[in-house]
Amino acid sequence: MKSWKKMLLSLTAAAGLVAYSVPTYAAQPAAKAPSAQTQITVNGKALDYAYGEVLARKGTMLVPVRLTAQALGAKLQDVKDGTVRIVLGGKTLTLKDKATLIGGVSFVPVRSIAEATGYDVRWDGATRTVMLVSAKTGEAARGFMWEVKNGPTTVYLVGSMHIADNTFYPLRAEFEKAFAEADYLGVEINISQEATKAQQEKVLKLGSYQDGTTLKDHISADTYKQLGKLLEANGIKANAFDSLKPWVVETTLGSLKSSDAGYEASEGVDLHFIQQAIDRKLPILELESYDSQLSMFNGLSDDLQERNLKAAIENFDTIADSTDDLAKMWKSGDEKSLLAMTQSLAEDPEYYKALIVDRNVGMANKIEGYLKSGKAEEYFIVVGAAHYLGQDGVLKLLENKGYKVVRK
Repeated sequence: MKSWKKMLLSLTAAAGLVAYSVPTYAAQPAAKAPSAQTQITVNGKALDYAYGEVLARKGTMLVPVRLTAQALGAKLQDVKDGTVRIVLGGKTLTLKDKATLIGGVSFVPVRSIAEATGYDVRWDGATRTVMLVSAKTGEAARGFMWEVKNGPTTVYLVGSMHIADNTFYPLRAEFEKAFAEADYLGVEINISQEATKAQQEKVLKLGSYQDGTTLKDHISADTYKQLGKLLEANGIKANAFDSLKPWVVETTLGSLKSSDAGYEASEGVDLHFIQQAIDRKLPILELESYDSQLSMFNGLSDDLQERNLKAAIENFDTIADSTDDLAKMWKSGDEKSLLAMTQSLAEDPEYYKALIVDRNVGMANKIEGYLKSGKAEEYFIVVGAAHYLGQDGVLKLLENKGYKVVRK
């Protein structure tokens, strides 16, 4: 088990705090609503553009290249003399249609970029919606879901990857059916919006030094030197993160690299259901709190924070591959691999206790409270997949309380 994989679980075992909590380094740009006349959906989810809205020219729908490529799991490589090249799955693809420069933004026909990235294009004239649907074969991803019952009450437990890409969707029908019948959605924390000003201030207060010292004063000279070289190699000033504590730098590095590989918190499984719950006006329950998750990371010892940061630096170039491995594990619903990854965290007792053990006890107690409601209600709980398996996992804790857990 690579050391980076153990650390990467902090992205899958704790909600996407980097993308939603560290505004200076990882916040997403504010979204702008698409054209009032025509909208685009990707596997049923509306695609919002920060700039360059959908344009209709002579019966052809034109879309901004860069943002559309990102939404479809690809990355724009370059546009030269109108020729567009994108990168998808490590391969460079050339679009069949030339780009048109409008207002400083490159546009291409939506069908051109959709088909290049493996999507079918459908048109709903009634709602003026261009629907992009994954042209997949075979069954949907297996994922992780369990069912627990107590009298008239049912709880579905779903293991999330908090960072994902569009290839995770659409989800298996069993997920959507269970969610459609739910009375409540439960998540670690509700990350439906970017951090509020107060939350951002808390991150900066907890995650940066307030005593006049800097990162250089709290980690070894060797680690600091390695970080500086890595940042400069990626076009960032060597001292850019000097005000931040190691845990913030570590998670920021992971977020940046995972994002480059196409994995975003905005595509995470938990946020997928949060957005649907908001549309349905379904009550959203939090098993933890924003403060508790930040405090957990901030409470790690200086030694552990530096070790994690050093591992992030040394394994920076393998982050994308490790995230791919986690994605494959989730899609295949491989419990054996999930358990192995979770157990590997136990090699570091402090990290395992903070990230897994203590939090699992709190989650299991909350879930038991739902099971004891005595009402004919259904709860749909979505938390990081790493929390469920093993002797310290939520499933075992519930079984120890006398509940029967069934894989679905």
